[in-house]
Amino acid sequence: MGGAIEIAEYDPAWPGAYERERAAILGALGDLVFAIEHVGSTAVPGLGAKPIIDMMVAVRGVFDDGQRCVAPLQALGYEYMGERGIPGRLFFATPIPRPRTHHLHMVEPESDFWCRHLLFRDYLRGHPEEARAYYELKVRLAARFQADRDAYTEAKTEFIRSVEAKARAAIDSVGQASACR
Repeated sequence: MGGAIEIAEYDPAWPGAYERERAAILGALGDLVFAIEHVGSTAVPGLGAKPIIDMMVAVRGVFDDGQRCVAPLQALGYEYMGERGIPGRLFFATPIPRPRTHHLHMVEPESDFWCRHLLFRDYLRGHPEEARAYYELKVRLAARFQADRDAYTEAKTEFIRSVEAKARAAIDSVGQASACR
């Protein structure tokens, strides 16, 4: 996953690209899938992002059902990359050399990974000023770190955690029931 970090302006085609891929994944995996969500910056209308669609696929058991998903996803053109440093998550991506267009994170529903990504996405969707601040941060960090994806990702962590905390506080303040706190 090398090369310069590219942050593109929001593309209104991203939701359609997600929906098409979602349908293909559901067709390939069927009952193994508990839920599929479009996450990451491409899932937030108006937010610029790396032009890669991030998807979370929830399966009841990531190491049993998840392993049964590997071959069907490979048949769709995904490269299986294992946990890639995040225990409890299986990672798949459309392969290089063609442009990488999709990342797929397979986790269990209501796992910490699942919840944090939904909290972050939903909060940015409802708070355009936070989405704009995140976009501006990403543009600055992409220029600073250029092709160092690990440093770029690490430098975003403080902002992301602060948004997750605001999202949790917002849920708590209205007494909303949520498995993701």
